[in-house]
Amino acid sequence: MITRADVDQAAARIAGLTRRTPILEADTGPFPGPVWFKCEFMQHTGTFKARGALNRILASKERRELRPEVGVVVASGGNAGLANAYAAAQLSVPATVFVPESAPAVKVRKLEAIGATVVQGGAEYAVAYEAAIAHAAETGAVYCHAYDQPEIAAGAGTVGSELLEQLDRVDTVLVAVGGGGLMAGIAAAIEGHAKVVAVEPETAPTLHAALAAGRPVDVDVSGIAADSLGARRIGEIGFAVAVRAGVESVLVSDGDIVAARSRLWDEYRLVVEHGAAAAFAALHSGAYVPGPGERVVVILCGANTDPATL
Repeated sequence: MITRADVDQAAARIAGLTRRTPILEADTGPFPGPVWFKCEFMQHTGTFKARGALNRILASKERRELRPEVGVVVASGGNAGLANAYAAAQLSVPATVFVPESAPAVKVRKLEAIGATVVQGGAEYAVAYEAAIAHAAETGAVYCHAYDQPEIAAGAGTVGSELLEQLDRVDTVLVAVGGGGLMAGIAAAIEGHAKVVAVEPETAPTLHAALAAGRPVDVDVSGIAADSLGARRIGEIGFAVAVRAGVESVLVSDGDIVAARSRLWDEYRLVVEHGAAAAFAALHSGAYVPGPGERVVVILCGANTDPATL
């Protein structure tokens, strides 16, 4: 469980190491009230995840858990791997990243270019995860989870506290959900100020299924946004904060996501990954309909994508 106090502590800890990402006001015509885009895809490594990675590693250093000779370890061939490798490089400690054999070569090259040691093995993420946990136990490296650690989620939540500094009033924040770290952080940061609406692909409804079941449950994962929203269950932190803060979940189709991503490019020249476009898809498709004058912020959380697919 995390609170606004955890987010504020994270903000102080990572100050000067992350970018204060801009907000862009959307055209007013299509919506019943003002809409802004929080352009977090402009963060270091192209996603919000650098915030949580820096907070996790710095907090470990404060507790004297971080051993400079072994550094950190993470299981992820995607955005979490890139973010933690970047954060480790900024703090001059080594990073080992375990990825499945199916990890795209371009992402492996990016990880290596940042300076990470990349270990490939196994057909699925679960194999990489087990290998990373074993590596942490054997070497003493600090394990950095992709989303379900308090410091990771609190760091991600600085997106929300920053947003409250940028706008006088916010009613609703739309955020895409996979494992739920970003959603949990933002919900904790803005609790009492605005509501959070979680947007999930129909083909990966981790929070939606958990809210229906009353607990985190495994779901089948597929679809166009599975590379970034492909967690098989919501994290314990994400679920706990969602219940406490009254986060609601709406679902969008692959077609909705593709259409929203195309519109962001066609009308605003914003290039984002499909997972980030999911948040806007809720508005674009009508899965979420704001009330008259409702002030809505859409979190565009990542841009690690191939522009040729637009």
